[in-house]
Amino acid sequence: MHNRSRKTHNIVAATIGNTLEFYDFTVYAAFSTFLSQAYFPTGNPHLMLLLSTVIFGIGFLSRPIGAMVMGAYADRYGRKQAMTLTIWLMALGSLMIGVLPGYATLGLAAPLLLTLARLIQGFSAGGEMGSTTAFLVESSARDRVGLAASWQIATQNIGSIISGLGGIGLGACLSNTQLAGWGWRLPFLFGAIIAPVGFWIRRNVDETLHVGQTLHSMGTVISHLLTQMPGRIALCIMLVAGNTVAQYFFLYGTIFSIHDLHFPAAFSISINIALGVVGFPGALLGGYLADRYGPFRIVLVTRFLLCVLLVPAFMLLLAHPTPAVFTIVIMFLMSFHAVSTGACICLLPAMFPMKVRTLGTGLSYALGVTIFGGTAQPIFTMMIANTGNNLSWIYYVVGMLCISSLSLIFLWRMPGTRTTVACADR
Repeated sequence: MHNRSRKTHNIVAATIGNTLEFYDFTVYAAFSTFLSQAYFPTGNPHLMLLLSTVIFGIGFLSRPIGAMVMGAYADRYGRKQAMTLTIWLMALGSLMIGVLPGYATLGLAAPLLLTLARLIQGFSAGGEMGSTTAFLVESSARDRVGLAASWQIATQNIGSIISGLGGIGLGACLSNTQLAGWGWRLPFLFGAIIAPVGFWIRRNVDETLHVGQTLHSMGTVISHLLTQMPGRIALCIMLVAGNTVAQYFFLYGTIFSIHDLHFPAAFSISINIALGVVGFPGALLGGYLADRYGPFRIVLVTRFLLCVLLVPAFMLLLAHPTPAVFTIVIMFLMSFHAVSTGACICLLPAMFPMKVRTLGTGLSYALGVTIFGGTAQPIFTMMIANTGNNLSWIYYVVGMLCISSLSLIFLWRMPGTRTTVACADR
């Protein structure tokens, strides 16, 4: 295969699972209102929505387990085998949600099985991130590591676009009654059928982990990382914290626009498209700029601008709560976040040598997302409900971005992280 074609194939193979993962998550976020009606019919709209977002958060609990198990597996037996397994697990979780009867049919078993499906999705997502990011940077040119890693973030936005288009299509074809009754299941079933395509693409990639670059067992991989590099893990967790809280701020925008601003469901779901349209090129731009100027400068500048602009932008929205203003504000803020995360992602694999790279990258990312991303939406919901202030949750996002950025100071002082040459030992 021609070199350029091989690189394109590697990117598609690595990111199709990531696209599916984020598609699943954005679909769940977008259809949380309908899921709450199907599985938590308490009669209290705030409580129903809160329970639905809690189940969304519970799915994050299995992400560190997936990152631990699949990360050690990928560092011992190869990125390719791990990537093949995780995409099948993603499909299983989506299929379960798509066919699971509601509370009216199964009673308490319905929300319990929904929780199990989210745990499976979380496990697969935890294993997917580390193996695909390691594969992307290890198969890239040395001066394009930042751009290669940024595809991990960019394709999350493709998932948003696909879920948004699906939401618009369903909104155009089905009534609200049909959406609430059974239409919300269709996007999850669509996600399940992507897996065979992803498997077919991934089976032909070249393995980037070779003999002589591995430790003796999965247990040795885990032990080596946890005993030799706990400080690096902690710093990476804090770095991820700001990204993930900001990301779920944008995801929660769909829920906020329906539940608090009372916009039509069809419009609110379409916001995923607007976020993806801005986020996809923005992330790639962040990776390109990281290769050229270094990731630290790009991340700090864009995070600073986002922190400064978040509150006044939402004050403008609350003063003029129209769909047009909401779209402009959310896309404007997303442009800074996308560049920041696209530049930031290459720092994670830079922190870990090849023999523990998948585990280190995946585990630190999964713990950051679990602790801070998994709790973000319930925190947002409770802050708005308890304070009655539609601006209260924005202060939490700003605070987490500021605290997270402190980790960059310590990362800057570590050897090998001032550039994006993350794979010197490949």
